[in-house]
Amino acid sequence: MEKAGRDSRDPSQTVPDEEIFDEAVEGAVHGRLSEDQQHLLEELDREAYVRKPANPVFAKVFTVLCIAVSLYHFVTAFIGTPVVLEHRSLHVAMMLVLGFLMYPFSRKSDRGGPSLCDWGLAAAAAAVPVYICVDYLGVVERAGNPDQADLIVATLLVLLVLEASRRSAGIALPLLSLIFIAYGLFGRGLPGIFGHRGYTWMQLSNHFFANTEGIYGTSVSVAASYIFLFILFGAVMSKSGMGIFFNDMAMALAGHSKGGPAKVAVLASGLLGSINGSAVANVVTTGAFTIPLMKKTGYSRDFAGAVEATASVGGQLLPPVMGAAAFIMAEILNMPYSLIIVHAAVPALLYYLGIIIQVQLRAGRLGLSGLPRERLPRTEAVFRERGHLLIPIGILLYLLLFSGVTVIYAAVITIVATVVVACLRKNTRMSLRDILDAFADGARQTVSVALACACVGIIIGVASKTGFGLTMANTIIAMGSHSLLFTLIFTMITCMILGMGVPSIPAYIITATIAAPALTKLGIAPLSAHMFSFYYAMFANLTPPVALAAFAAAGISGGNPVRTGVAAVKLALAGFIVPYMFIYSPQLLLIDTTLWEGLRVTAGACLGVFLIGAAVEGYLFTGIHPVLRVLTFAGALCLIDGGLGTDAAGLAVLILLLLAQRFSARRRLAGAGG
Repeated sequence: MEKAGRDSRDPSQTVPDEEIFDEAVEGAVHGRLSEDQQHLLEELDREAYVRKPANPVFAKVFTVLCIAVSLYHFVTAFIGTPVVLEHRSLHVAMMLVLGFLMYPFSRKSDRGGPSLCDWGLAAAAAAVPVYICVDYLGVVERAGNPDQADLIVATLLVLLVLEASRRSAGIALPLLSLIFIAYGLFGRGLPGIFGHRGYTWMQLSNHFFANTEGIYGTSVSVAASYIFLFILFGAVMSKSGMGIFFNDMAMALAGHSKGGPAKVAVLASGLLGSINGSAVANVVTTGAFTIPLMKKTGYSRDFAGAVEATASVGGQLLPPVMGAAAFIMAEILNMPYSLIIVHAAVPALLYYLGIIIQVQLRAGRLGLSGLPRERLPRTEAVFRERGHLLIPIGILLYLLLFSGVTVIYAAVITIVATVVVACLRKNTRMSLRDILDAFADGARQTVSVALACACVGIIIGVASKTGFGLTMANTIIAMGSHSLLFTLIFTMITCMILGMGVPSIPAYIITATIAAPALTKLGIAPLSAHMFSFYYAMFANLTPPVALAAFAAAGISGGNPVRTGVAAVKLALAGFIVPYMFIYSPQLLLIDTTLWEGLRVTAGACLGVFLIGAAVEGYLFTGIHPVLRVLTFAGALCLIDGGLGTDAAGLAVLILLLLAQRFSARRRLAGAGG
């Protein structure tokens, strides 16, 4: 185990280039994981623990199924989908079938191929949409008054969704769903405000099955349209070499600077994390080369792991994709997706600014240098070889922000554009096999997300049926004594607890249903309330005791998981404060503000983030006295409000800090000269 004194490593002890860029690091830069790294990913990320077919016939059949699923979603995005309930039931059935064939029953099960039971479950899943499509009008007309056949099919659907999501996402989400089912069945006997009229299983199961407020609700609607297409877009981009481009670009731009490897981790993980949406997978894939580089250039194990974990989690906050949660938010708020990504831009940049500042200050305090320039890719060469891959992202942003076309149409056009643009250079050109493989990968990667969205539909269904969301909102407000600050604190705690051990998208959906209404009842703009809930649901990946992203990073760095988690929280401290900033200063979300006011508040927030970094690291140009560190942090908090008075106080603290640093530096030089 690494000792605390590791951070005092002598910067003069340089590491030879060949040790920095060893074979493992070079391989990881290009996306090749070692067996240990792959095992770590499967150990911590339940979504990655999939079957490895031993039978080549089954492997081909499964690949064909995946391609067919992607083609269904891609084509229906062009020509239109079947009626709502049929389309959503088909989508869920496809994901269930793939899920039972992909994920083994447990870690002790044979990973070589599905058992007879798995084939039976897949067949049962396929039967559900057949029942709905054959008797569609009957199912819809009997909603609220189901017959025995409806009850059997609804019960089967619930059981299939619970089991498939357990296999793909772990026990936390299905267990939470079962708790909500029990609440719906037996809540009549609860005392106080949480008691309700009580519902029978026939009423609940029909609510999950026969309308669009349960399993086939908003979350599945978004998964069947936006999420699937954007995951498919990410798979096509990855096949074209976008991941290598992001890694090389980060190395070229930041690798040589002070603390370069840490900045590479921040840039590469942020860019990749926005598209792939999985913090743990991002930690393992990008961290496989950034964490060893950080360690070899002088960062401690725990800090190196914390940088990678914090940057990877932040990718889900970064537009334009935001790990697919932005689509859910747009649907819930009935707001154009293009507006969501515009409003989310400044807070996400503040989050990453906070990490970069701490990384820079830590490097200055430890006297760390960057990577040797001669071993890094050159910026012009990187852009010459793969820079054209940015064209599809530019097309996507244009279509979303300026063209007026739907998000679904924009996604389809961008997927086609990616394939076409990739053909511009030989090293990125995709063959027909590559395109088919990308379509197969898109379906595989969507399974866990779609199953989680279906499972969370059970929770949302019970909450809507019983009024639990409103009750919880009133409870949070009461606990906060109708004070905005205390209500924000209790909402933050609620979101982080609900987000523990749950994938990011269902974590946001749950918190949006249970916690966000508390803030809107106090007059907070719905977008601000949802962004607040979203941020803290994501941060559950960083905060011990769960902290899956931090644990994954510690597994690569060899550091202590808890200390890595604590270091990650310190690194993300600005991110923890940013949601309070945009609640008290909604101009940060560019809500109802002028350009001048938005720029003023953003500039103040940037200075606040800078002061937070200096206070946490205890260093600017030289060490900061402990009393001044406390005052510096207080000055940062003054900049949260965004008012002219508090901004003036924060600026005064900044000036005091700069003067103190100048005086301290002069005294140190005088002492050295004497």
